[in-house]
Amino acid sequence: MTRESRLEIAAALAAGALFGAGLVVSGMSNPAKVIGFLDVTGPWDPSLALVMAGAVAVGLAGFAFNAKRARSVLGLPMRMPTANAIDRPLVAGAIVFGIGWGLVGLCPGPAIVALTTGSAKALLFVAAMLAGMLAFELSPSRKSGGRD
Repeated sequence: MTRESRLEIAAALAAGALFGAGLVVSGMSNPAKVIGFLDVTGPWDPSLALVMAGAVAVGLAGFAFNAKRARSVLGLPMRMPTANAIDRPLVAGAIVFGIGWGLVGLCPGPAIVALTTGSAKALLFVAAMLAGMLAFELSPSRKSGGRD
């Protein structure tokens, strides 16, 4: 393993740990909190909107800082997404993601954090998520050069 790949893995682990800690501190690993935000007809909890606004602000600052850079702060090559089309697979995926999020109150990051609680709901969600990822990897459109 090269020094560059070890550095990349360490940076990814640190960023993931920071993200997970943020989810725990903000309460977003608790499905009831997320459902409280999505349930606008009941006792609505707007705190998720504040967490999202904070995340968007940090993301915008990060993208602005890195917009013209060829290498990261760690000296690694920048790998920014190049796809920008809003097409049918993107919209369909967003709808399915939103339905799953609304029904369960978990999305991938909080679900992985919730695994640490031993929650059966989180375990089932992560198992279904991994099965969906495997189905995508094995799908004919993926093998024929479909969207990455």
